[in-house]
Amino acid sequence: MIKKKIIVFMPAHNEEENISGVIARVPRDFHPHYEVEVLVIDDGSKDRTVIVAKESGADHIVSLPHNKGLGAAVREGLKQCCLLGADIGIMIDADNEYPPEQIPDVLAPIIAGRADYTFGSRFKGQIQGMKLHRRLGNYTFTLLQAILLRRWIYDGQSGMRGFSRDAMENAVIIHDYNYAQVLTLNLVRQGYRLEEIPISYQVRTKGQSFIKFRQYVTSVLPAIYKEMRQPVSKRKASLEMKRNEAGV
Repeated sequence: MIKKKIIVFMPAHNEEENISGVIARVPRDFHPHYEVEVLVIDDGSKDRTVIVAKESGADHIVSLPHNKGLGAAVREGLKQCCLLGADIGIMIDADNEYPPEQIPDVLAPIIAGRADYTFGSRFKGQIQGMKLHRRLGNYTFTLLQAILLRRWIYDGQSGMRGFSRDAMENAVIIHDYNYAQVLTLNLVRQGYRLEEIPISYQVRTKGQSFIKFRQYVTSVLPAIYKEMRQPVSKRKASLEMKRNEAGV
């Protein structure tokens, strides 16, 4: 039997202290019909991230020439997943905050065919160590997405997300700094089915986050405005037609 392919991709910028632990914990044989490969998108790291990733068993490593930003790294990850023949992709941060052991849970709705896009949702699960100001920031940006999409979302900033092949091929990330809000707005507005799965989350103990509040706000808000001005009706109509024809 020829197996389908799941690619776990990790955007990484200066994560030499964390990435080996994440790669080692990726489940490789959790489904009899899928093989699992690990792809690292090195976003211009200046440390030993690439070396450690190779030593830890990454199947593929793509290095950007310089630090472009998390949005650019995720965009490249989605592109490379398609080029490598992935039927399903899942992104997980390389900072060891998200649980690789729950990759099967996050992908289950896509494998079952009832979702195209999934989150590992921290706020439906368990959180350890998140400071109050970060919680409030997450609540605020998640609420904004929920209002714009007119549907409830629990964790709009999750760093653990699954994608069907079709969602990967058609996802648009319109800025390089970050991806979280604009990617969800883009895919849901196109008509892709979203499902959130509870996960456990623990704030990083090594390395440093790229997020700086002022830069985050001044970069993300204009990008959300730009995304909401993009037309998506043709793609949404096409998806609905396909589902009607398939009886989904």
